[in-house]
Amino acid sequence: MSFTDEIADEAESFWTEIVAHPMVEQLGAGTLDEEPFRYWVRQDYRYLIEYGRLFAHGAANAPDLDRMGTFAELLESTINTEMDLHRSYAAEFGISEAELEATEPSPTTQAYTDFLVRTAATGSFGDTVAALLPCMWGFNETGERLADRGLPDDERYADWIETYSGAEFSELTDWCLALMDEVAAESTAADRERYRRLFRTSARYEYRFWDAAWRQEAWTL
Repeated sequence: MSFTDEIADEAESFWTEIVAHPMVEQLGAGTLDEEPFRYWVRQDYRYLIEYGRLFAHGAANAPDLDRMGTFAELLESTINTEMDLHRSYAAEFGISEAELEATEPSPTTQAYTDFLVRTAATGSFGDTVAALLPCMWGFNETGERLADRGLPDDERYADWIETYSGAEFSELTDWCLALMDEVAAESTAADRERYRRLFRTSARYEYRFWDAAWRQEAWTL
């Protein structure tokens, strides 16, 4: 049994809770108030910056040229393509580039990205893949499950769903799942247990990232 098959039941419990969250449900229905989603867009911009660092560490720690090249491509795509697309998408909600740049990471965003970058900087290549996996897998599952319910009338929310349920992102998710299985197959039992813990932590943060946007979480001091 592959590693991702082994964790499939636990992963399913996370994706189910995420899709059942009122923010995600309302996003899928097209009834979500703009303010929590504007918050999510701003925080996701801060997340993407650190996401790029994760790919940079992955490229540096990759055990072979093929994997190094893939992570380098993901880094380039994130900082030069995805972030431009994110700026354009943010503009549809009236969020300027200056506002994106001035956004302070929320407690959850700070904690999640610190966890990801620290894992990539101090752990193994397999650790990096395990910590990365819930972001790709979770968003793909969320997009596909919302798409199955039918796209909302609000084109901006429909665009979000189509992006993460679409062929390009699904292909990227399949690549990450396959990479996790390849790395785990070459690892010890202790390594695989550590990967499971890292996966679990990232998946929990994925849920909390949505919840923080729903609550419009802020620093209290």
